[in-house]
Amino acid sequence: MDKGTLVGIVAGMGVVIGAMFMGGSIMAFIDIPSLLIVLGGTIAATLVNFPMGDVIGAMKISQKVLKEEIMSSSKYIEQIVDISKKARTNGLLAIEEDLNNVDDDFLKVTLQHVINGTEAEDLNKIMDGELALMAQRHKIGQKMFTAMGTYSPAFGMIGTLIGLIAMLQNLEDPAAVGPGMAMAMITTFYGALFANLFFLPIAGKLKHRSEQEIQFKEMLLTGVLSIQAEESPRVIQNKLVTYLPPGERKAMAEAKQED
Repeated sequence: MDKGTLVGIVAGMGVVIGAMFMGGSIMAFIDIPSLLIVLGGTIAATLVNFPMGDVIGAMKISQKVLKEEIMSSSKYIEQIVDISKKARTNGLLAIEEDLNNVDDDFLKVTLQHVINGTEAEDLNKIMDGELALMAQRHKIGQKMFTAMGTYSPAFGMIGTLIGLIAMLQNLEDPAAVGPGMAMAMITTFYGALFANLFFLPIAGKLKHRSEQEIQFKEMLLTGVLSIQAEESPRVIQNKLVTYLPPGERKAMAEAKQED
């Protein structure tokens, strides 16, 4: 699991639960009907807003939030440079046997296009289209969780209104007003908690991961187009390292010096 996501959720829940204990009994904050109103209403509204296929796809994409990022840009730069050396020496057709060693499907498909003789301009259009479709798929997940972050406080307020109406119908007993008001406010609490600790942060993390992945794919495409243009391995490497953050760029340079 992604460490940042895990630490954030644990820390957030820890702060909230700690505040509950400091404020009195934690059981005062637990109400199953209120939880059902918030979560059930949020899920129902999401299904009304988005097609079922988009919801299922977004749930699959949302797994990116929980997974540790394993993409190593420097590793792929080295692989592209090695392939470029072979292509320069033996020709583009010679690199076909290296495709089995390529883990990234986007890179593999792009190299296959080059081997098949696809023109650079056409290849750029094809793969740019792939990236655009990928970004569009990712945005569905971002929009869905952003919408859920809007719905959950709204259903929290709906639950509070339901509780207030029920309480106002029993004003004959003044002693029950305080507990009734507290119970009515719990759904607002649940709605705000789910929106700000789960739904909206997940939408933000998905947006960040999408930007990272698209930039990574753009780097791969730049490398393959450079191989097709028969640029020197040194030029290709210098071009691709510009995609790396300063720390990773420095580490890669130091590793090269050690070699």
